[in-house]
Amino acid sequence: MLRLLGGELARAAGARLASFPAASGSLSCARFFSAQPQPEEEEGGIEMKGIKLRGAPMYLDMQATTPLDPRVLDAMLPYMVDQFGNPHSRTHMYGWESEDAVEKARAQVASLIGADPKEIVFTSGATESNNMAIKGVAGFYKDKKRHIITTQTEHKCVLDSCRHLQQRGWDVTYLPVSKDGRLALSDLEAAMRPDTALVSVMAINNEIGVRQPLADIGAMCRARKVFFHTDAAQAVGKVPLNVGDAGIDLASISGHKLYGPKGVGALYVRRRPRVRLEAQMSGGGQERGLRSGTVPAPLVVGLGAACEVAQREMAADEAHVRRLEARLRGGITSRLQGVQLNGPEDLAHRYPGNVNLSFAYVEGESLIMGLKDIAVSSGSACTSASLEPSYVLRALGVEEDMAHTSIRFGLGRFTSEEEVDRAVEMTVAHVQKLRDMSPLWELVQEGVDLKSISWVQH
Repeated sequence: MLRLLGGELARAAGARLASFPAASGSLSCARFFSAQPQPEEEEGGIEMKGIKLRGAPMYLDMQATTPLDPRVLDAMLPYMVDQFGNPHSRTHMYGWESEDAVEKARAQVASLIGADPKEIVFTSGATESNNMAIKGVAGFYKDKKRHIITTQTEHKCVLDSCRHLQQRGWDVTYLPVSKDGRLALSDLEAAMRPDTALVSVMAINNEIGVRQPLADIGAMCRARKVFFHTDAAQAVGKVPLNVGDAGIDLASISGHKLYGPKGVGALYVRRRPRVRLEAQMSGGGQERGLRSGTVPAPLVVGLGAACEVAQREMAADEAHVRRLEARLRGGITSRLQGVQLNGPEDLAHRYPGNVNLSFAYVEGESLIMGLKDIAVSSGSACTSASLEPSYVLRALGVEEDMAHTSIRFGLGRFTSEEEVDRAVEMTVAHVQKLRDMSPLWELVQEGVDLKSISWVQH
């Protein structure tokens, strides 16, 4: 069988994609990998989900997902086409070479977070990793422990896993956060009990980008012999994270948040001191018995390659994103009044690639619909179907009208300065347009304090 190098396969696949005509009324399948604005279509644009688009929007939603890095695709393609063996087949070359590729990827993931490769368990993504960590610890230690601590601003899969345990007799403490989203260590210390099994605190929040003091939390947990789990999906590959230095016992990782493929992730499980988990899936006992099921070699190879690229380019990526954040936030706030940053101002406590802004005196749904030429989000992609204001912003004490008008701009490795400048222009123009139509904005311009008005319902 002909063995092609990954790069040759990628180029061949790209040429083949380009040769297919686009389906009627749909986006061309030959889309760029990077987040580049696409040209307008000649026949009057694109209509999708009842919305008319001039062309493919600029992509500024990096917290929802990231584009696959072409170098990651190069690494993956051989294991999709030619080296397709089951990594658990131990009797022939096809299995051996897939197994070697999986173990190389395991070492690449471990290297990025300062772990031992034996501490990496491959999963389908961070949601599964979070479920496995929380329910796994609870299941194994249920005879000795009955209490878990988390925060009110965790990802929905963490909160729902905790509620699942509450229905089975566990006590769960949901700690509040400050107005900038940070957890007070004094609150955590006061919540700890002799029967506390686990503390679960997100490394970087997916909606507002706040960074929690992981090392301080880890030290506190270690001193009290409590396991510390962090949902690190938004942190791994973007900011330095060493599980040993931070005292982390369990960490959840997602491939598609760091320019890798969707459908794959990992759970870091500390070996010394050992963390024991009750398996959540029965089967062949793969991944040291913790996660049965055939390991998807191409996806795992992609996750490993993404981690290797991230480790090599993290400093350059972070410097690039910091420049873009200053350009975006400064461009908007210098031209508009009534713009509120949700999350810490200080970038020591916030990941700069997450810029969550609320715009006063405009209607939230009109704002997001008016920015249809920019792919942005009004909150978590996992809960964006809801018209309710974000529970994360509510936990920060953001007023409901401001929470409804929040826009999350996600910046990343492939975001360009031109895209940021265009996003600033479009955002400023649309907010000004909406305010010109708003009677509330007119009152504010006249110096009226809206909070002093007593509104009467007829």
